[in-house]
Amino acid sequence: MQHFLDAISQNLSRFDARAAVDILLIAAIIYWVLLLLRGTTAMSVLRGIAVVFVGAFVLARVFDLRVLNYVLTHSFVAVLIAIPIIFQPELRRALERLGRTRRAWLGRPGYDAVIDAVTGAACNLARERHGALMVLERETGLEDYIDTGVRVDAAPSVELLQGIFFPNSPLHDGAVILRENRVVAAACTLPLADERPRGVMGTRHRAALGITERTDAVSVVVSEETGQMSVATNGRMRQRLDEVRLRATLQSILGSAWAKRGDGRQRAVSD
Repeated sequence: MQHFLDAISQNLSRFDARAAVDILLIAAIIYWVLLLLRGTTAMSVLRGIAVVFVGAFVLARVFDLRVLNYVLTHSFVAVLIAIPIIFQPELRRALERLGRTRRAWLGRPGYDAVIDAVTGAACNLARERHGALMVLERETGLEDYIDTGVRVDAAPSVELLQGIFFPNSPLHDGAVILRENRVVAAACTLPLADERPRGVMGTRHRAALGITERTDAVSVVVSEETGQMSVATNGRMRQRLDEVRLRATLQSILGSAWAKRGDGRQRAVSD
C-alpha cells in the first residue's frame, strides 16, 4: 500500500501546466471522436472491441494467462493499424469536415437561389411525371460521387435542371449534385440505402436515402410513376410534398430563417 501511495505522490509531483494541457488535448480529441461516431454502426463496433479487450484483460489477470497477457501487452501496434481500416468511412468524414472549417468561419452559403431553382424544377418535373434526383451538398464532401458523373459547373436554374432530367436526354439517368450556388455534376451514381424503405419505392428513392445515410447531404426526388416530390435527409424521407411544403422543408433543413410565401411576403420557418 505504501508503495502505491509513493508512486501516486511521485507522479503528482511531476504534474505541471504542460501536463494538464496535454491531458486536456487528448481528452478533447477522444470526445470529438466519440461525438463523430455517435449514432453510427462504428460505435457498436467500438463497444464490441472494448468488451473483447476488457474481458480478455480481466481473464488474463485473474487466471494469470501468460500468453494472453503477452498478446494484450504487444497488441498496441496492431490496434493502431486496425483502427484506420475499421473506421475508414468515419475517419474520412472527419478529415473532410476538418478541411471545410473555412466555411464555418466565413459563414454558411446562401441557399436561397438554389432552393428556388430546385423547387421550381421539381414542381415542373412532377407535373410532367419526369423522374429526378437532386442532391445538395453540405459539410460532407461528395467528390467521390461527383467523379462518377459528368461535370457541369453551371449556375442553377429551373430550365437547366428540367433540361437535364428530360426523358432520354444524355444526363437524365442519375443524380444532379449541387454545391453551394453551383450545379457541379449530373448523371452521378449514388449508393443505395442499406435497407429497402417502407412503401413502394424504386431505385431513385433508395439512392436518395442512401446518400443521406452516408453523408449530411439533402436529396430531392421526384417520382416518375406518381409525380410525388420527396426530401431525404439523415436517412429519413419526407414524402408527398407540394410546392409550399417542399420549399419550407428545404429552407428549414438548410438553415435559412425565412421562406417566401406565394404572395411575396415572408414568414418564419419552424423546424
